[in-house]
Amino acid sequence: MIAAPLPVRAESFVLLATYDGVINPVSAEYLHDAIQSAQESGAQALIIRLNTPGGLDTSMRLIIKDITSATLPVIVYVSPSSGRAASAGVFITMAAHVAAMAPGTSIGAAHPVAMGGAEMDETMKEKVENDSVAYIKSIAEQRGRNVAWAEDAVRKSVSVTEREAVKLKIVDLVAEDVSLLLKQLDGRNVQLQSGQAVLHTAGTTLREFPMGLRLEFLKAISDPNIAYLLMTIGTIGIIAELYNPG
Repeated sequence: MIAAPLPVRAESFVLLATYDGVINPVSAEYLHDAIQSAQESGAQALIIRLNTPGGLDTSMRLIIKDITSATLPVIVYVSPSSGRAASAGVFITMAAHVAAMAPGTSIGAAHPVAMGGAEMDETMKEKVENDSVAYIKSIAEQRGRNVAWAEDAVRKSVSVTEREAVKLKIVDLVAEDVSLLLKQLDGRNVQLQSGQAVLHTAGTTLREFPMGLRLEFLKAISDPNIAYLLMTIGTIGIIAELYNPG
C-alpha cells in the first residue's frame, strides 16, 4: 500500500496534551477531549506527553480505545527526564501510533495489582494476569512492537531505560525535547485504521491543549495522597460529631 501524505494545511500544527499523574477517569476524559479536539481542529497529529506510575485498568482501556480509533496519528512521548511509563502507562505507550521517550526515562513494571494494594486469591490473580498479558500482546502485535518483552512486563514486572526500549523495539525513538521529536517524526509512515499516512512535522507549529479548571480540580482531589488526607479529615469529623452531637 502506498503511503498517502497527510493533508498539510496553510497553518499546519500539532496538538500537545500533557498528563502527569495517575491514570484515572480524569486522565481518560482529558485525553479523550484532546484527541477529539485534534481531530476537529485539523491538527496533523496529537502528541501526548506522559509521565505516570500507572493507574486504573478501566481508564487505561478507555484511553487506548480512543488512541486506536483516532483518525490522526497519536504519539505518546514519555517525558520529562526522570519520568516513567509504568503499569497502565506501558499499555498506553505501546498502543500509540508512534512511541517516544526522553533521555533518563523508563518504561515497564506492568504487573496488575488490586486497588489499595489488597491481596488477590491465586485464582483471581491468575485470571487478571492472563487477561492483561493477552491485552498487551494484542497491542504489541498490532503496533509491531516486542511481544515477548510486553508479556514479561506484565508477568515479571521488568523495566528498561529509554535506550534499551529502542533496542528492544518497545518504542520507536528517543528525543531530548518536543521540538526535536517533531523533527524526528518528519517523513515517518504511520498506520491508521483508514490506511497509511506520512507525517510532515518539521517546522510545524505546536499548540498546547490545556486541562480545564474542572479537570484540574478533580485531578488534585483524586491524587491518592490528597484523597487519603480528605478521608482522614472526614473520619475525624464524624468521630467528633459522635462525641459532641450538634
